[in-house]
Amino acid sequence: MSQATSWLPAQGTNRKILRAASAVTAAGIAVKVVAMAKELAVAGIFGRSDAMDAFLVAALVPNLLVNLISESMNQALVPTLIRVREQEGKERAQELLSNAMLWMCVLLLATSAVMAIGARSFFPLLGSHFPAAKLDLAIHLFYGLLPVVLLAGIASNCTAVLSTFERFALPAIAPIVMPLMILAAALALGSRLGIWALVYASLAGGVVHAGWMAWMMDAYGYRFSLRWHGMNAATREVAHQYGPVLLSSVVASGGLLVDQSMAAMLPAGSVSALVYANRFVSVVITLLAGAVAAAITPYFSSMVARKSWDECRHTLRSWLGITALVSIPIAIVLIVGAHLLVEATFQRGAFGADDTAVVTHVLTMYAIQIPFFVCSRVFYRFLLTMRRTDLIFYCGALNLGLDVVLNLVLMRWFGVAGIALATSLWTMSTFVFLWYWTRQLLNAKDGANR
Repeated sequence: MSQATSWLPAQGTNRKILRAASAVTAAGIAVKVVAMAKELAVAGIFGRSDAMDAFLVAALVPNLLVNLISESMNQALVPTLIRVREQEGKERAQELLSNAMLWMCVLLLATSAVMAIGARSFFPLLGSHFPAAKLDLAIHLFYGLLPVVLLAGIASNCTAVLSTFERFALPAIAPIVMPLMILAAALALGSRLGIWALVYASLAGGVVHAGWMAWMMDAYGYRFSLRWHGMNAATREVAHQYGPVLLSSVVASGGLLVDQSMAAMLPAGSVSALVYANRFVSVVITLLAGAVAAAITPYFSSMVARKSWDECRHTLRSWLGITALVSIPIAIVLIVGAHLLVEATFQRGAFGADDTAVVTHVLTMYAIQIPFFVCSRVFYRFLLTMRRTDLIFYCGALNLGLDVVLNLVLMRWFGVAGIALATSLWTMSTFVFLWYWTRQLLNAKDGANR
């Protein structure tokens, strides 16, 4: 095999990963096409208005709660759920799942209640320099969006459980209901209800998504049950893993809060500009990094359990090469064609030429991060399967500090685009950090086997 193709997927594990990642990507493309249609409609109706700024800030905390609490639970639960099902049987696995889902729902509800009570304390930080009326609107929109936290958490947990049956495509396409609902509401109700049309659509989409995923999970043999079966050994194992994963996620997610709160310190519309530009980058990251991460995790877990370090190295090299080959050209296209892309997609209605110029500059800076972020997810998933969540935490803490410092420096030179450039720079540091420690761990394993 030539050097040019030596990293391509070989038979066996890499081929399975490729099939799974391809299925998730195909489903994700369909979701993103609908999501882009939704963005076009919303941008045309609301532009970079104060109402849109308020909605985006209001949606930030619910989204973070779901990502932190439910996604961390998924990472802690899935490996143990598979082991219990294989070694102790389906009923024991069902008990573990019921315990974990109840635990997750209680956490989501309790955290939502705390956030609701303290909203008027922390929203002035998220919406710093917002006028009083704009800040008050953001808080009321936040209250309206809070039920989405529980609904999205349930949908996320059910989706993770379905992955244990190697069911990826249908769960990956299920989130399409949310942009469909928002698109319909923006077009049909935007003129009458204003920004509240997006809130009502988000609630309806959350109900449909959660119900669909719970039904699918039931079809594959796991009941949606919120019943406590006691603190058994499997539940303690999940609890032991959940704490470090949650803490790592909290630190890693802090950058999003920092970026949007610091963007709120800049001229009106800066938060919207940051979010609009990030829509393009998030499409690439979700499709590529999300698909690879979902597909590669169970296979890395199996390799680590079997102590197949050579196979780990081969898989890491293969997927680092594939992700780089795909993501680098996409980043170049976004950088070169940023103005044309923003103009073609957003410039209509309330979104004018000046808005296009601002968002184009932000998108150019954001796109730099794409290959570094996508490639780093391969290392990230390997470190998780090695149970080195301490390294993930240290990386997140380092990058959060870098984000604050770089934002303060670069936003003075480039405005809101400086915040996007800061994100790309700390993403590069993430890649270097995770690559270094992955290499150190594998070298240590090789030395131990000699």
